[in-house]
Amino acid sequence: MLYGRSTELAALDELTAGAREGRSGALVLRGEAGIGKTALLDRTAQSASASGMRVLRVTGVEPEADLAFGGLVQLLWPVQDRLDGLPEPQADALRAVLGATRPPTRDRFLTGLAVLTLLADLAEQGPLLCLVDDAQWLDQATSDALLFAARRLAAEQVAMVFATRDEGFAAPGLTELRPSRLDTGDAVSLLADLGLPPALRDQVIAESAGNPLALIEFGAARRDDPGSFTPVTVADRVLSSYRTQIAALPEKTRLALLFAAAEGRGDLPLQMKAARTLGVGLEDLEDAERAGLIQVTESTVVFRHPLIGTAAYQGAVLARRIAVHQALADAADDPDCRARHLPLATTSPDDEVASELVAAAERAADRSAYAAASLLHQQAARLTPDRRAQVRRLTDAATCALNAGHAGQARDLAEQAERSSPEPEDLARLAPVRAAVMFESGERREAARLLLRTHAAGPGLGPAILRTGATYGWFAGDADSVREAAERLASLGEADPMVEGMAHLVDDDYARGLPLLERAVAAGQDGSDAARTRALHSAILLGDDAAAMELAAAEVARCRAQGLIGALPQALHLLAERQVLAGAHRDAEASVAEAVEIARDTGLRERVAWLGGVPARIAAIEGDERRCRDLVRDVPDVGRVAGESALSLLELARGDYEAALGRLETAAGPGPQRHMAMAMATVADQVEAAVRLGQSGRAERPMRAFEAWARAGRQPWALAVAHRCRALVDGREEDYREAVRLHGQGRRPFERARTALLYGEWLRRARRRSEARDTLRSALEDFEGLRAVPWAERARAELRAAGDATTSAKATAENVLDRLTPQELQVVRLAADGNSSREIAAQLFLSRRTVEHHLYKAYPKLGVGSRRELARLNLV
Repeated sequence: MLYGRSTELAALDELTAGAREGRSGALVLRGEAGIGKTALLDRTAQSASASGMRVLRVTGVEPEADLAFGGLVQLLWPVQDRLDGLPEPQADALRAVLGATRPPTRDRFLTGLAVLTLLADLAEQGPLLCLVDDAQWLDQATSDALLFAARRLAAEQVAMVFATRDEGFAAPGLTELRPSRLDTGDAVSLLADLGLPPALRDQVIAESAGNPLALIEFGAARRDDPGSFTPVTVADRVLSSYRTQIAALPEKTRLALLFAAAEGRGDLPLQMKAARTLGVGLEDLEDAERAGLIQVTESTVVFRHPLIGTAAYQGAVLARRIAVHQALADAADDPDCRARHLPLATTSPDDEVASELVAAAERAADRSAYAAASLLHQQAARLTPDRRAQVRRLTDAATCALNAGHAGQARDLAEQAERSSPEPEDLARLAPVRAAVMFESGERREAARLLLRTHAAGPGLGPAILRTGATYGWFAGDADSVREAAERLASLGEADPMVEGMAHLVDDDYARGLPLLERAVAAGQDGSDAARTRALHSAILLGDDAAAMELAAAEVARCRAQGLIGALPQALHLLAERQVLAGAHRDAEASVAEAVEIARDTGLRERVAWLGGVPARIAAIEGDERRCRDLVRDVPDVGRVAGESALSLLELARGDYEAALGRLETAAGPGPQRHMAMAMATVADQVEAAVRLGQSGRAERPMRAFEAWARAGRQPWALAVAHRCRALVDGREEDYREAVRLHGQGRRPFERARTALLYGEWLRRARRRSEARDTLRSALEDFEGLRAVPWAERARAELRAAGDATTSAKATAENVLDRLTPQELQVVRLAADGNSSREIAAQLFLSRRTVEHHLYKAYPKLGVGSRRELARLNLV
């Protein structure tokens, strides 16, 4: 009987009922030790099993908190035979977790995706309940994987419950429930069940403060010894109660319990193999089992409550603990298990032990368990007698911490290593870690300068550090760093066309810089992943829309195929920016929505904010001022160009030319980012605002720079916009005509429509009203297709002034795709292309059931009833 838990039981019953009905969900039970979390999990497991649900369960144990994927192995061991049904990269990731293979990639989020897919596959056979107890003691890799899966549950028939103490397990985004302390009535009922006389109940209730475990333990103690004394705090009272019980056991029984507490996983064969070296056998557990402190099966030893294990371990003297860990290390067949015990058994530097820990760290990193790898490297450094080797291991620890997403810890470890060695070689190995942390922390110029200083001190470091330094310098607005990196690469015979091209751009030398970027694009399209990444960024800088779209789409496809979920948000971000330029606003919104969801699920908070620049641009085009300003407010400094561009466009559309011009002039300050294609494109807004204000002189200098940029890059859209700007300033029709012609070769419908609008205005003022009407109708059609409301209104006003009362360019029905959510749109398009639900799930990092759930919701919105009908729709 669980007293005082009606609210909690109702929430848990609702969660499991939802899973049985096809609605997945996750819940966190959070509270102090002894509050009843495990009892609630037990009750939920019993109820779920009785209803036919399959139950998987894992319990975090304190000694395994730093063992890479220790918790996940415990959870998945019963279902490891189901891995063959997963997409290959995901199956390989879980096989690596279980020790069967080495993984093909080191994406630290791939394992979480694999867990999600596996749980969904298991739920195909019926609803599934996953219970995680003592989640605060899960290793970081297991915690990350399970939380990723929990956040992406939708329609898989899976329920997940995490029970955790107040500290040590952060689960943002999941619903939390805090079991309350028992009131007096429930406490009295509980103590009555224990057989405690009424005369003793008030004292026990006062001492236990409503904590159920304390009520049980103190009640049993008072029943057996009415005069027993307990300390002050509830936690100490419970621990003291357990220590008292353990102290009363025979010495060998206490030692057997210490083996169980130190080993942590309940592995009875290992414990007994190690314990025999200290004269302890299986029979020595009998007294503890009779006392109800442990439960023993043929293969496991489990403490009735984790605090009993804590009491057994903390109550032992240090020498005993060291001897026990050494015995467990010597008895272990698994090298990772041995590596877990060795640091706890070693009190002085030992190079052999340190080398074993390094090997374990490398195995953990191979499985993407970077947090565990970092700790192992730290432990190895502590036990390393040679100072230089110690620094190298601290550096490796810092690198793994950075890969785990723990930038603060990486900084601390790097600083510790730097204090330990002034040697140039050691500092050079540290520099990439320190620079990466600095860059992520906003110290971008300092990061670039650090890498260049490091390369100057150790020129044998290779070109990669210079390429990174140039990139950091570019985003920092540090032209000197970009130039210096390019010069050094050239002096090494490693000239990089992308870096060299950027170096020319910072000097406004477009004629030399942009052709080099063209070379980088051409060279990288069929090269390595790194070369293709450089090609993508070169295409973006160049404004080559076709190449950038192709390369961005290929990068998204690569991330999907290889399960590189950590890299996918950035790839989707770059693709979404290209989609906006191409006028594919709904596609861009779908890309951003997926990127935001994944970035949140993987803890990439800055990327979530940065992604706001894309929908801000769409909102500006569509005239949604509130949404635009809300989105721009959160965009970090590195996305300033996108934010300022969106706001200035919003101001330009509503006729606030002074505000738009002032904003653009301020944004066009010194720094390399002013040479980016996005920044260069805002020159058109600057020119239009200046002309509208009758101050064309304020546009002359940026316009000349843009013309030089457009001529050097030879991109049709850029040349078209350059002619449009010149036409605005000089009023020459041939420039308008050339702009219209060039727009026919480009991919930017919004710019094409703006050119048509301005040309139509010019024709109307020239009293060529018939020609003006044709041109303005073309502009209106594009604006309506883009939902560019304020711009469409301007086109209609011009049409009316030209003698055309048309309110719409063409009679169009509602686009049915607008009825779909971004994720429904992605799923529908992939389904229409002939992909199966499982194939769609693999591409979008969802479960098959969730894919079919989205299709089920999309069909009535589209007026279809099957995939066959779907394939006949125009989904462009």
